[in-house]
Amino acid sequence: QVQLVESGGRLVQAGGSLRLSCQFSGDTFTNYAMAWFRQAPGKEREFVAAVSWSAGSTYYADSVKGRFTISRDFGNNTVLLEMNSLKSEDTARYLCAGMTWYSGSEDPDDYDYWGQGTQVTVSS
Repeated sequence: QVQLVESGGRLVQAGGSLRLSCQFSGDTFTNYAMAWFRQAPGKEREFVAAVSWSAGSTYYADSVKGRFTISRDFGNNTVLLEMNSLKSEDTARYLCAGMTWYSGSEDPDDYDYWGQGTQVTVSS
């Protein structure tokens, strides 16, 4: 059974940086494309970034392109999301997701496994 556990979320000032981490366990990490989504209260789940199973390809939402970077740490079975130049509109619960396919997807319905999320709050 795949388990995804996120960490790293906290309160940060606008313009600041954070690094989120998603620990993967329960299966072969390299069989999964991985992604980050976010959800704010009263809003739909929103795609943030995805990385292919080989880390050869990455995908970003237009709203975070140039500010966020997704990567994989194969030694630790971890997916990282480096977030810079944070804005108040980045405030949300950030969720890690995994799918058994080689490339990522922006559609949350394509993902097989989800973590519980970690809260990021950006104060202006």
